[in-house]
Amino acid sequence: MLKRTTLAIAMLVILGSIGVITAAEEEDQVAAAMTSLDEFMAAFNARDMEAWSKTLNYPHVRIASGTVRVWESPEEYAGRDVFAMLTSQYGWDHSVWDKREVVQSGKDKVHLATTFSRYDKDGNKIATFDSLYIVTKQDGHWGTQARSSFAP
Repeated sequence: MLKRTTLAIAMLVILGSIGVITAAEEEDQVAAAMTSLDEFMAAFNARDMEAWSKTLNYPHVRIASGTVRVWESPEEYAGRDVFAMLTSQYGWDHSVWDKREVVQSGKDKVHLATTFSRYDKDGNKIATFDSLYIVTKQDGHWGTQARSSFAP
């Protein structure tokens, strides 16, 4: 009996170390990732670079418009203004998630296929974009670690 118990404990340690989680743990992690994405969109729509930078994990990677950008810290990310360009070039007022589908999830990481739309101040849709978001848990904080988008 001792050998079976030892084997069971060893298997739990091995499975835990490779990221195997229970269905309940996965549900909790997906819920945390979705909450993080809700906060991401709320900060984005509020045009609050500091709050938006805090919804990310670092280094943060964005693949879009034929380039790969990497930001090492929230300060570096928040030190720019993307909203002036969005409003002046595209008439952007706000964005919404149209779809957020979990593609894969594991210990402390969730991959999501997303679709979001951008709208003008009158509520007219400007554009819709498909993306892939990777949301991770770092030091207890859930945030977007990487995203690949067809948005400019």
